[in-house]
Amino acid sequence: MGTPTFRTPTFRTAVVRIPNGPDSIEVIEVPVVDPGPGQIRVAIAAATVNPTDLGVAAGFFHSIGLVDQPEHTGLGWEFAGVVDAAGPGVDLAVGTRVAGLVVGFDRDYGTYAEQIVVAAADVAPVPDELDLLAATTVPLNGLAAAQVVDLLGDAPAGAARLLVTGAAGAVGANVAVLARERGWQVTGLARTGDEEFVRGLGADFTTHAEPEWDAVVDPAQLNEEALKLVRDGGAYVGLRPGLEPPAERGISVASVVTAFDSARLADLLTRTASGELSARVYAAVSLDQAAEAHRATAKGGLRGRYVIRP
Repeated sequence: MGTPTFRTPTFRTAVVRIPNGPDSIEVIEVPVVDPGPGQIRVAIAAATVNPTDLGVAAGFFHSIGLVDQPEHTGLGWEFAGVVDAAGPGVDLAVGTRVAGLVVGFDRDYGTYAEQIVVAAADVAPVPDELDLLAATTVPLNGLAAAQVVDLLGDAPAGAARLLVTGAAGAVGANVAVLARERGWQVTGLARTGDEEFVRGLGADFTTHAEPEWDAVVDPAQLNEEALKLVRDGGAYVGLRPGLEPPAERGISVASVVTAFDSARLADLLTRTASGELSARVYAAVSLDQAAEAHRATAKGGLRGRYVIRP
């Protein structure tokens, strides 16, 4: 009899080797890794396609020195799924539904994958009432919105007029809700067809904004055009660190650097499950259709995210 051969278990993940847009995305097999102390392995049910992922696949973050992977770069930040293994010192039981966020660009694989090993501290439980496909849209967009509102702070007395660009998008919609809780009088800038949705968030609505806003949050990345809308001495908050417009006229200019916060994510997931915050899935596709999802996302105009179902 011959010597038996044992095949190392593998799983599938989507990566780019030489980034050049959607066509450079490929699905490869990589070895399964067991979780170490304080870690869990999650069987991924869904991962969201975000604009950040398009930038990775296009090589933007490579070009500014944030990615230095010798072989391939992973795609995907957000995920939702089920714990299928736990390392020593972990309280989360196998079978627990969780959502999480893998931050940073310089990694060999991300959440466009059948599974992922992360620190148990880097996930939050998903309420039973919330579908995992919807849950996966919450970590990055929800935490970004919450931290944008932290940068804004409480609305100053008599200077509470806030314009949110791209208010019908994932981050903008959350900002519209969360900023109102800090005393801001929110107006959403969006397309005509989005009026019902934006007003449903409790915000006012406009398709064309004039200057003199006390603050502008700019998920639509209008940059200098958005800065022109801020009054002298007002505030501007963007979503792309290092790419915000230069400050002028005494305006404070900041960009959010989204950081993981387990307790806050748990709260955002609970509020999404109750309907307070929106979670919109445009379409769910397979891992092999990731390039297709990137192309569609790049065209813009989607209401809701593409979700990868490995």
